[in-house]
Amino acid sequence: MVVRPEPLNELDRVGLGDLVGRPGIKWAGARGGEIAAWVADMDFPVAAEIRAALVDRVERDLGYPVWLHTPGGALGEPFAARMAGRYGWRPDPGHVREFSDINQALQVVLDAATRPGDRVALHTPAYHPFLGTLEEMERPLLPVPMVPAGDGWGFDLDRLDAEVASGGCRALLLVNPQNPTGRAFTRAELTGLAELAERHDLLVLSDEIHADLTYAPHEHIPFASLSPEAAARTVTLTSATKAFNLAGLRCAVAHIGAAEVRAALAARPRHLGGEVGVMGVIATAAAWAEGDAWLADVLAVLDRNRRLLADALPREVGYRVPDATYLAWLDVGALGLGEDPGKFFADQARVLVNSGPAFGPGGDGFVRLNFATSGAVLAEILDRVATALEHRG
Repeated sequence: MVVRPEPLNELDRVGLGDLVGRPGIKWAGARGGEIAAWVADMDFPVAAEIRAALVDRVERDLGYPVWLHTPGGALGEPFAARMAGRYGWRPDPGHVREFSDINQALQVVLDAATRPGDRVALHTPAYHPFLGTLEEMERPLLPVPMVPAGDGWGFDLDRLDAEVASGGCRALLLVNPQNPTGRAFTRAELTGLAELAERHDLLVLSDEIHADLTYAPHEHIPFASLSPEAAARTVTLTSATKAFNLAGLRCAVAHIGAAEVRAALAARPRHLGGEVGVMGVIATAAAWAEGDAWLADVLAVLDRNRRLLADALPREVGYRVPDATYLAWLDVGALGLGEDPGKFFADQARVLVNSGPAFGPGGDGFVRLNFATSGAVLAEILDRVATALEHRG
């Protein structure tokens, strides 16, 4: 039995009774007493400052927003201020475009800047919707395997260099921090990737949506902040939705540092990629300007939880404590749970997780567990998993 930790703050007091029956996709699929630990939403209530900003806008005006035809849109300046204040990077706010989510932005940019048949390098295992995008758009995957390295994860830069040199690769899709391993790439690793991108003239699509969920002493380094040369070939993709639990508001930004991509997008009809809604913009601006106290409380809970997993997971389960994110990449390959290990967790432990094979190469024998919940709920998850493993046939 895992000892229930004392709550660290009010966010850490969420109980199962507060979660069951929630209408979002994460909990709507949990039935018969199952605990949802799969979809990457957090179980914590939204920051009061964000709720207040949304209520204020509802009460005052839901008409056409003033920023419709503003260069950089509504979030160019808030994005630039966030990057400067938190990461010391000062991007041009006029190079920002808004999208409904990261995957939409990725698809629009890939469509504008690459052609079917162009390979895209991506660290694997990988966020499965990105794998789906590459397949649907006929951009063949060039996998960059994440491999165990000490207590964490690494990759072979020389191997990637040789494979890119063999031809056909047009872009590097960099997910940093990496999903699902939770690796926050170091400056040395990012510099090596930047030099490789320069050498082979790769467009870099840098998904940094988990940046604000990085634990000290690790740090997030925006790829475009490495050098003017790196910035000039990078499209930075991010959103407040992951760190501030706002996914349903459908709002993301792309900073288009690559001039040729800006030109390609400018040549297309403005509304081809759609427009974000007022509420997503309002929530994002409030999160970046006023949400850091709430975020600090969240990070305190998540930091405790990632360590609790290390202490309490059954010894048969392999786990490398993530540098960032609230996602645990668990190696259950030695347990003989079959091709879909997530099914065992659902059927025997009544815990919903993501099955590793969905994450592509390197995913076999793994599951991804979302630990963005209270200590009490996480302890219940751990108890259920331990009991199920003890009694498996």
